[in-house]
Amino acid sequence: MKEAQPLLKPINLGDLELPNRVIMAPMTRSRAKNEHAAPTEELHVPYYTQRATAGLIITEGAQVSKRAVGYIYTAGIHNQAQIEGWKKVTQSVHDAGGRIFIQLWHVGRISHPDFHNGELPWAPSAINPEEKVFTPEGQKKTVTPKAMTKEDIEITKQEFVEAAKNAVEANFDGVEIHSSNGYLFHQFFSSFSNKREDEYGGSIENRARFFFEVLDEMKKVLPENKIGARFNPSLHGTFGMEVVEDTIPTFDYIIKRLSDDYDLAYIHLSEPFTDVTNVPHAVSDIAKRYRPMYKGNLMINTGFTQSTGNKVIRDGDADLVAFAKLYVSNPDLVGRFREEADLSGWDKDTFYTQGKEGYLDYEAETRELIPNT
Repeated sequence: MKEAQPLLKPINLGDLELPNRVIMAPMTRSRAKNEHAAPTEELHVPYYTQRATAGLIITEGAQVSKRAVGYIYTAGIHNQAQIEGWKKVTQSVHDAGGRIFIQLWHVGRISHPDFHNGELPWAPSAINPEEKVFTPEGQKKTVTPKAMTKEDIEITKQEFVEAAKNAVEANFDGVEIHSSNGYLFHQFFSSFSNKREDEYGGSIENRARFFFEVLDEMKKVLPENKIGARFNPSLHGTFGMEVVEDTIPTFDYIIKRLSDDYDLAYIHLSEPFTDVTNVPHAVSDIAKRYRPMYKGNLMINTGFTQSTGNKVIRDGDADLVAFAKLYVSNPDLVGRFREEADLSGWDKDTFYTQGKEGYLDYEAETRELIPNT
């Protein structure tokens, strides 16, 4: 008898039952081109519903406030129009038998004054990430951000809490804190970007403080087991980040503390985006490093295939695997995995355009477009 694929075995995230471990990763798609930066019934609703066979959908990053924005046409979760738009998404996904978390996002210094009426983006320290961002006027270089005051930090904490409340109102099954990929929380974690001398800088514990304070406040809004968190420990040479001597020890501290003191739905880890084999202090195999440290559900992503996704679960190094580009072009990815069907390629030129092309026009080719209910 043929062995069941590990990716297709069920799993529980708290009290949420997932029929499989194939996760739709959060992906910026820049389709919220409207005055409210809200998801739309014409685009977002069918896009997510088409992919409702995923064990879990994690939405594109949704900014927690206007100040959190750093990319054009990204949907937020901080005004009523956005809440109402997401309600239509969650209703449709749930009606199709799916499950959906929203990723809560603040880009910090990976932004531009064009998004903020000429004001500087906020960050832990006034250090330019030396990156480029897409603004309403095209691609521009980042600037030196404003170092956040303690009042700014308190404001931002409350923005995350309000965003979590809004997510509950919009009927999401949970939230993922985007503490990864060189964005605001990651900027606090790293001594490369955080040069503060107060209680939010210096020691590892201090640099992680902002994240844990937000998490502790968020726990008052929804149960811990409806909260996930994403990390990218070996991010290097992109998004303004470099691995330095205390980078991995910082993530070791964060993940051990989450394992010991919290009951999250999952942690979502990325394997390195770039080759870090010869980068001092970096770790090349993230899943293998953190599996022994984390007792809860561990999700892994970056470049996995059906074969390697099954292997990482079979080997015991992860519990769930998140797929990004494969979900762009294969809305019925679970069905294709189940039937060992060919996978469709994606068109990277339409990743961030604003229409249906490259968003809604990828065809399902298996019987499993409509999910199990």
